[in-house]
Amino acid sequence: MSSRTPLIAGNWKMHKGVADTSAFIEALLQSGPWEAVDVVVCPPFTSLAQAAMLLTDAGAGLGAQNVHWEETGAFTGEVSAAMLTELGVQWAIVGHSERRTLFGETDQTTLKRAACGQRADLTVICCVGETLAEREAGQTFTVLDRQIDGLEALDPGKLVLAYEPVWAIGTGRTATTEQAQEAHAFLRRRLERAFGPAAADALRILYGGSLKPSNAHELLAQPDVDGGLIGGASLDVDSFSAIIRAAADCAAGD
Repeated sequence: MSSRTPLIAGNWKMHKGVADTSAFIEALLQSGPWEAVDVVVCPPFTSLAQAAMLLTDAGAGLGAQNVHWEETGAFTGEVSAAMLTELGVQWAIVGHSERRTLFGETDQTTLKRAACGQRADLTVICCVGETLAEREAGQTFTVLDRQIDGLEALDPGKLVLAYEPVWAIGTGRTATTEQAQEAHAFLRRRLERAFGPAAADALRILYGGSLKPSNAHELLAQPDVDGGLIGGASLDVDSFSAIIRAAADCAAGD
């Protein structure tokens, strides 16, 4: 792994109410503090306030799973960046593949959400990735290039990319280390065009496709893989802690 501090973010999706959130975070904090690794948990909206209370001064960050592109308005079911920061949230995921495929998110709405989140001082984890059909058609780089078009309007200091091959999410399939590194290296070269070499080198790119304890070390050891956006494996505190330890080992060169 590079000199970039690895980031391990847990996306709980529609799991864990208030009680389960409390139990998980209390157990997770017993495995800390974490050296040379940034840790973020992203519970459902209804559990954010409880998580914020438990994570205050605890050394782990709190993220939301989405954020709207307007500050206020008639947007039933949406949550604004100001509402999130009032709770103590510091991070927000935008453009997750499930938001794109199930709820109609687009490259354009993802960019708008990211910009609004950053204006409220949230650090945004922007998700990109290709479907199985797109990969088999040799369109991976074309898709990634399209999805990050416009990112140059954002602040790279408050931006993290997450490469999530859609074909590897929730399927048990995982990109090989070579496939993951190839995609991450392409994204970093593309970021150089958007932000310049120094900012692109500093920006973290996470892997988000069925990363788990059994494959964490080999994936996180790749030079352009700077951590993981963890789904299923983040729901179990032992699995999540094991991935954090793998990231720490890679950062230490073990």
